[in-house]
Parts: sequence; structure tokens; C-alpha cells
Amino acid sequence: MNIQKVTDASFRKYGKIVENIDFTGLVQALNEKTPSPEDVVYEPSVEALEELPVYDELCTKAYGELPIQIGFCNGKNHLLNALEYHRSSEINVAGTDAILLLGLQKDVTEDFTYDTSLVEAFLVPKGTAVELYATTLHYAPCSVDGAGFQVAVVLPKGTNFPLEQTHAGWEDQLITAKNKWLIGHAEGGLPEGAHIGLVGENISVN
Repeated sequence: MNIQKVTDASFRKYGKIVENIDFTGLVQALNEKTPSPEDVVYEPSVEALEELPVYDELCTKAYGELPIQIGFCNGKNHLLNALEYHRSSEINVAGTDAILLLGLQKDVTEDFTYDTSLVEAFLVPKGTAVELYATTLHYAPCSVDGAGFQVAVVLPKGTNFPLEQTHAGWEDQLITAKNKWLIGHAEGGLPEGAHIGLVGENISVN
């Protein structure tokens, strides 16, 4: 698969590089205080990351004083498996090189299917932070050359936490956690009940 760069013009419809915040301490904490598992692990809110000075900067500059959370998604992965979106931007900070597989919400059909041939891949170099717009479809990062990845994930507080109500029908059927709408692939290994709407190949970066 063609791996583009987040500095390419083709990335602009999905997001932008965050340039006015120093992420050095967050990258160091990711490397030193979060695991490097063989499987993909996601934690939405991690105290060791949220106690860093960058937390206040992100609240103020990136989210306009909204309460936020900083977690991580670490592991090894080379497949798409699913795509999700939120009602808010997500900031990813690369603690290692990582590849993001991205799409656009506007290309989701009225019956909530999505053609995986539309997915594009982008390399996020270690130390780089990118904002993914709310209209950007995304999921777990992918590894570079089979190595493990470590990526900090910044979102409005409460995102991806367990639901308190049952959701069914229309777009609600895609809601699998707070502020999380998910479209899965039949080969993605998702839990029973997840909406399977990705049509085409389960994209691999290998």
C-alpha cells in the first residue's frame, strides 16, 4: 500500500500537524511509562500522561478550555479491521513512528457501509502530533516495518468510556462507547453486535 506523509497536501482533508505545543515530555512519558505489547492495547485516560504540563496546554490551546483526557494506543498491528469517528477532533502524538489508515465520513453510505478502497495511509514520524478532524474515519495505528508503536490519544473527557444507555437503529447502531461510532470489517475480530459495514479488503500496510 502507498504510505504517504502527514506533510503531504493529501493529508489536509483529514487533519493537520499540531505545531504550537511542545510534546517532548509526552513522547518521553509514552516511551518510559506505557507498555509495548504484542497485541493492540488502548487506554483512554492515563494519570501518568495527564499529570504532565502539556495537559493544560492541550486543554487551553487545542480544545478551547474543554476538559480532556490523554490515553494511549500501543502495540503491533498491520490491518485496518474497523473505522471509527467522533463528534470531536482527536489528537494523536507519535511516541514511535506509526501509520494511520484514514477515510472520510462523507463517504459512508446511507446504510452505513464504507468502501475500504478509499482508505489512505499516512506515516506519522516519532515526535509528531496530528489533529484528526471529527469527520475523519480512523482506528488503531499500524506498525512500521513490523515494529511496535506507541501513540498518545487526546480526546474530550469521557470519550470511549462505557455507555450508560442502549443504542439501536439508524446511526445509533454504530455507537459502541461514549462519543464513538464504529464500522467494522467482517475479518476485524470485533465483538458480537458491532456493526459490520466495511466493504472490500481488510487493508494491510504490509
